[in-house]
Parts: sequence; C-alpha cells; structure tokens
Amino acid sequence: MLSQTATTTVRATLPAIGAAIEEITALFYDKLFTAHPQLLRDLFNRGNQAAGTQRQALAGSIAAFAAHLVDRPDERPDAMLARIAHKHASLGVTAGQYKVVHKHLFEAIVEVLGDAVTPEVAAGWDEVYWLMANALIALEDRLYAEHGVLKGDTWRDWEVAGRVEETAEVATFRLRPADGRPVPAAKPGQYVSVQVELPDGARQIRQYSLSSAPGSALRTIAVKRVGDGEVSQHLHAHVREGDRLRISAPYGDLVLKDGDAPVLLASAGIGCTPMVSMLEHLAATGRTAPVTVVHADRSPATHPLRADHGALAEKLPSASAHFFYEHPEPGHPAGRTGLVDLADIEVADGTQAYLCGPLPFMRAVREQLLAKGVPAADIHYEVFGPDLWLAAAQES
Repeated sequence: MLSQTATTTVRATLPAIGAAIEEITALFYDKLFTAHPQLLRDLFNRGNQAAGTQRQALAGSIAAFAAHLVDRPDERPDAMLARIAHKHASLGVTAGQYKVVHKHLFEAIVEVLGDAVTPEVAAGWDEVYWLMANALIALEDRLYAEHGVLKGDTWRDWEVAGRVEETAEVATFRLRPADGRPVPAAKPGQYVSVQVELPDGARQIRQYSLSSAPGSALRTIAVKRVGDGEVSQHLHAHVREGDRLRISAPYGDLVLKDGDAPVLLASAGIGCTPMVSMLEHLAATGRTAPVTVVHADRSPATHPLRADHGALAEKLPSASAHFFYEHPEPGHPAGRTGLVDLADIEVADGTQAYLCGPLPFMRAVREQLLAKGVPAADIHYEVFGPDLWLAAAQES
C-alpha cells in the first residue's frame, strides 16, 4: 500500500508521467542496454525491442499499476503481477536485476521530466516502483520454489525426440529430458521458454505453449515460423530429431481451472496450442460439462494441429467445435466463413472462457462473450509476445 504522502503525489503526477511514459521507457531501454549489452543479447527479445512492443508493454504495466494503487489502495492487481512474474520466472529473472532496472528507469524519468521531478515526486514514484518490484520478486521466488530450482536457474537440456511438419509454417517438436529425469509438472495452458544460440553468439529466448497434456511422457511445442523471428527461423531451419535445446520449467497463469464448469476455448492461428493442451486434459479427465471449441484461421491448410483440435473435441461427450476459415474448403458451412461470430453458438451459463490469439481477435471475441452475459471475470486470455492489452487500455 502506498503511503498517504506518496498517494497524493502519485495521483497529482500520474497524468504527466502517463503522458511521457513511452518516451521514458524508450530512454530507459537505451540506457539499460548501453550499460548492460548482455541483457539485450541474452535476455530481452531483440525483435520486440526493435518493434517497440516491449516498450509499450512496460509503459502500460507501470501506468496501470500506479493507477490501481491510487484508485484502489486496499487492493493489489494480482492478476497483472502474476502474468509478469510467470514471464520473468520463465526467463530466469533474479532480484538483483530489479536494482539495475530501478537505476536506469529513474535516470530516464529525471532526464525526460527535468525539474518536475522534485524530491517528493521521486520519493512517491520510488514507492510505486518498489511495491511492484518486491511483489514480483516474492511471486517469482515462489514459482522457482514450486519447481524446485534455484532462483533464476530454470534451465534444463532437452532432446528433440521427434519433429512433425504440421503446416507450411508450423512445426511440432516433441521433447524429452536429456538427463532422463522425470518430466516436470505442468498445468494445461502453460508455456516453456526455449533458449537457442544464434550465429552471432546471442542466446535468445522465446516462449512456446505446451500443446501436450500435462501428464504426457513427452513435452510438445508447436512453433510457427515468423518472417523476422530469429528463434522460430532458427528452430525451423536447424533443429531436428536428436538435437538438444535449453528449455525452462513450465510457467504461465492462463491455466484451465479445476471443477466442472462449462468451458469455451477460443483461438486463432497458432493460439490454438494451449487450447489443444487444455482439450487433451479435459478428454483425459473425462469432463462431462459442455465444452465449446472455437477457432479462426486463414484456411484448413494453415490451421495448426487441426486433426488433434477436432479429434480431441469429439472425445468429449458434450463438446462442439466451430472452425471459422477465411478461405474454406468446398462444403464448409457458410456460417463458419470469415471472422468468428458467436451469434448462433450457445454459451452455457457459468462458462469459463479462455482466449488466445492476436489482440484484435481476442477483443472481438471478448465483446461478443460479454454481450452474451459472460462476466468479465470469467474471460481469461493469453498473449503471445508482450502483453499490449494494458497498454491499449491506457490509450482508450
């Protein structure tokens, strides 16, 4: 909780900080990587840095956290913090790195805002930063402890047990621990980080959802080849059966809830991967409540894991699958052509909805679910890449 003095200061300066936050975060990253180039080489996603999406995500999270502290001082935005903590733990972030971030972030704030950063303003925002940082450190420590790994040391060597070309753009990699130890526990919907060494010596990291059920003997990830994606291009071009990869323990806060509530799984493109994991878990546990599967893609040929997606839904006694294609095959239902439209799809009372795909897709599906009476608290989402939902909310 912010002190009363800090609350007053942060409330008064939040508009100015918010208006300049993207300029501040851009300068922050410049300072950080100038002082610590190894962080850009081996920790941060160079593609997201070049595109500016990581800067937008950081700006959105800081502004959202500060606004929450001011508007609801007795609550903590645990959902937002959990999402960030899971991503940090999958990267091996440690407590000491927060001090490095603090130094360069506050230097950037002073440089951008100048004389407006009085000692009182600096002290108020220092409280905001350390409330957020210490909450994340505690959550990350807990995640490391749950997986029985040293703080920041989440990596193990895994062997590629098989590779399948799912579509022209997507390959599935089946993985087993190289040391022969048991596969670590996971929850349906979680992801792992994959670290690869690129030709320039950089060790870049990306996250990929597990597309296998948590109890499977092998881990499975489906990787879409992205035009400018350093890691996805490397995996597609160079990684074959018998090769080894450095892979983290499983993380991610978008996980299937226990219980017997109806479920809706909505995805687009490669966003189907966590949904297939959830479906496999539902089928393995004999879920009898209604399960509604919705997927959008360019065509059946570009639909990753299409056969598994449909077959797993058919295993569930009360499931229905609705695949929307922009360019369908002959005979595909006319009502399932183009963008997802839930108008004629029944959504049972008490449904827990899980969304994964591009942000515009998730926004559209969320709006339709809200219109059908699904409470906002029962709509959960996963973003591949920096979470720009909060950044977008700050602009709207």
